[in-house]
Amino acid sequence: MNPQFNVRLSQPPGKIIALDVGDARIGIATCDPLQLTVRPLRTLRRHSRRRDFDTLAQIYADEEAVLIVCGLPYSMDGSEGPQARKTRNWGARFTRALRAIRGEDVPFVFWDERLSSFAADEWAAQWGADPAGQDAVAAAVILRSYLDGQAGSR
Repeated sequence: MNPQFNVRLSQPPGKIIALDVGDARIGIATCDPLQLTVRPLRTLRRHSRRRDFDTLAQIYADEEAVLIVCGLPYSMDGSEGPQARKTRNWGARFTRALRAIRGEDVPFVFWDERLSSFAADEWAAQWGADPAGQDAVAAAVILRSYLDGQAGSR
């Protein structure tokens, strides 16, 4: 299965996991089963690829999610720079690992995350979020953007 980018998947209502993948940490957010509200879930400090993938697969299972949305850090001009390519490659490895861990394909899409870190900083400042949790807040911003985008395409 190849990760999709900004494609409407026909998935049943259910929780979605969003990821903000960085070099040192992965921010994780989720939504309610009706996909109305989002919340930061946690920030995962990266260790080894295998350990990270196992942890993320367990979170996906624990949350009973139906989809994973991964932020793709395009450049401001819309081009795909080195970090976006790195994230795209990470996503491809992650979906292969999920298939091996779960024995099935897991729906996975990339979503444009431009300005998510800026929005997360503003949101965290407004609500007094701990700086260690800002990656999870960024994932929540990505998920909110994805859900709003899907609502606009219906």
